[in-house]
This record gives sequence, C-alpha cells and structure tokens, in this order.
Amino acid sequence: QVQLVESGGGLVQAGGSLRLSCAASNRGFSINTMGWYRQAPGKQRELVATITGGGSTNYADSVKGRFTISRDNAKNTVYLQMNSLRPEDTAVYFCYADRLEGLRRRDYLGQGTQVTVSS
Repeated sequence: QVQLVESGGGLVQAGGSLRLSCAASNRGFSINTMGWYRQAPGKQRELVATITGGGSTNYADSVKGRFTISRDNAKNTVYLQMNSLRPEDTAVYFCYADRLEGLRRRDYLGQGTQVTVSS
C-alpha cells in the first residue's frame, strides 16, 4: 500500500505562487512515477504533471512554463511549484503515484488539496 499526503494548497491572488508537496509512505515495491492531477468544479480530472524516478517530466500544455515538478526520491516526496497562477488553475490538486506490484501496475491518488486563485 502507498499513502499519499498532500500539503501546500491555499488561496492566492492571480499572478502569485504556491508550492505543493506530497509525501508518500511506501512499503515493499518501489514507487515509479509520481505526479499531480487536478479537478475543477464541474470538470473532469486532468493530468497536470508527472515525473519518473529517473527525472523525466511531462506537463499539461496549460501549465508549461509556469509549473515545475520535482522529486526527492530518498524522501519519496514530489513537489509542484506553481508560478504565475491564474483563476483557471483553481481546482483540487491530487497527488499521484504508481508502482509495479509483481506484473501489475497499481495507481494511487491522495485525498487532494484545494488551490484557489482569485482574480
């Protein structure tokens, strides 16, 4: 089992910055990819950014150039630095992690942290 605990959400004005953190408690199999999803009211959950254990990153087009994902493998922690925030970034942000458990890949999602950007 993997437990993910997010922190760092809050209220910020447009143009401001926030940094999200997610610590994974993990036993057994190694965590592979970590990342962030978000879900705004009335919208589907969408991928924000991911990072592999080797450091390869992937971003949604809407956040490229503004958000930076990073990771501390020793601490099983992933971060999301969010700059130049816009009202449309308002959403619940969920931490994500996956790992191979034998032949099967299993995905985990945190409880979420609210990010609200005021105009």
